[in-house]
Amino acid sequence: MTGPGVPPPGSDRRDEPRLAAAARARYAGLAGALLLAIAGCLGGALPTVRSGVTPVTIWQGPHGPLILGAWLVGTALLVGAWWSLRRGVPSTGWAYRTAGLWALPLLVTAPLGSRDVYSYACQGWAYAHGVDPYVTGVADAGCPWVESVAPIWRDTPAPYGPVFVLLAALAVVLGGGLTGTIVLLRLFALAGVLLVALCLPGLARAAGVPARQAVWLLLACPLVGVQLLAGAHNDAVMLGLLLPGLLVLLRRPGRPAALLFAGALLGLAVAVKVTAVVVLPFAALAAVPGRLTVRALLRDGGWLAGGALAAMAGCSLLSGLGLGWFGGLSRSGDSEQWTSLPTAVGFVVDYVGALAGRDPDAVPVARAVGVLLLAAVLLLLWWRAWTALRRSEGARQREAQPVAARPRVALYTAGLALAATVVLAPVFHPWYATWPLALLAVAATRTTWFVLPSAVVAFLTLPDGTNLARFTKAPGAIAMTALALALLTLLTRPRTRRRWSPR
Repeated sequence: MTGPGVPPPGSDRRDEPRLAAAARARYAGLAGALLLAIAGCLGGALPTVRSGVTPVTIWQGPHGPLILGAWLVGTALLVGAWWSLRRGVPSTGWAYRTAGLWALPLLVTAPLGSRDVYSYACQGWAYAHGVDPYVTGVADAGCPWVESVAPIWRDTPAPYGPVFVLLAALAVVLGGGLTGTIVLLRLFALAGVLLVALCLPGLARAAGVPARQAVWLLLACPLVGVQLLAGAHNDAVMLGLLLPGLLVLLRRPGRPAALLFAGALLGLAVAVKVTAVVVLPFAALAAVPGRLTVRALLRDGGWLAGGALAAMAGCSLLSGLGLGWFGGLSRSGDSEQWTSLPTAVGFVVDYVGALAGRDPDAVPVARAVGVLLLAAVLLLLWWRAWTALRRSEGARQREAQPVAARPRVALYTAGLALAATVVLAPVFHPWYATWPLALLAVAATRTTWFVLPSAVVAFLTLPDGTNLARFTKAPGAIAMTALALALLTLLTRPRTRRRWSPR
């Protein structure tokens, strides 16, 4: 017989403490998710925008102590439960069920952590009513819900690709009103997360990483539940196209039809958010089934690129929007926060310049340097991946050194490329951390270095979308710059030279 104190037949009593710890983490995380849902119902990103919001005004407002208390305690419980099992998940199925359990309360509360979903709704409304969202801001377009949009984004063009504009317009047409539109946009985000969930085991097996670890690190991450699902961010749709494309590629490398299909999925991901484009060069490395040569890379990578370009061109033409979506990216940097490393460095330079009586003008320069540095880092990462794979082929022939698995190298370096994009981009928002997390979760063996930042940034926003970085500009910028200098010193200090391999 079995009961509360009797382990099931065949189980090892030595596993009981581990299973008990997992059960405690599961229900602690669920309690955290319920508290966040309560905070969302009372003080989430509701349709009415309140001006001059600060933690103090929230505290002094209706239900203020309950809102802030539920948000902070709920976030701490969710982050703590996720962190505690980052290396000890009982099974893949257990990870799926627990992540799903945590997601349920977050799917039925108000939008959390951001007001972007209202921007999506108005951009979709504009397109559905014959207005080009890449030319006209939602205020000038006449969106009836413009008062729900954060003021900074009311006069800016849409920075998203035509695939997502079409989805947003579909949500508007089918949803009817604002509430129905928000519900459908959240369902699109849920569909993206479910597609990601289906792909994680296959990608993890290809990279030689335990599936249960990959599923836990990504799906149970608080940023996925709070930002991608409750916040209904389109990053979920981007990842829901990106990961299936990579899985198709890894399962059928070298086959033109599969490469075209995989490329089309990757191209559609780019046509949701252009950030996904940095993955393409690394995906091309995994497209070659045999010996990796320049000729093979051009042949198989060409099929992949052809599928991606065809998808991007097709959706641009079918939407009638052309290439205007590239121009929409120009205003995405209007928000200046120290959470972006180049912006933080620019702030610090301006602070120093102010002591000498100079006007502040360093932020645009620092951001431009960041973009140039990002380009150099991406080239370096690709070259190191190429040389690591070529070296592994030689090691296979000599049997003198371990062979680096091509899927793992491709996925890992693509994850590093997304991480570099997040760090060096002119703008950073907490949900951006899910981009590299999605690939590093399936390819990295050492996880703390990217799991810890994801845990920290979960605390950066309040339930109504207020970014705490707004209130810590100077100390945040100085701390971010100091941290970057410390990490740069650590990474460049002399050490024993060793061959590069994914970690």
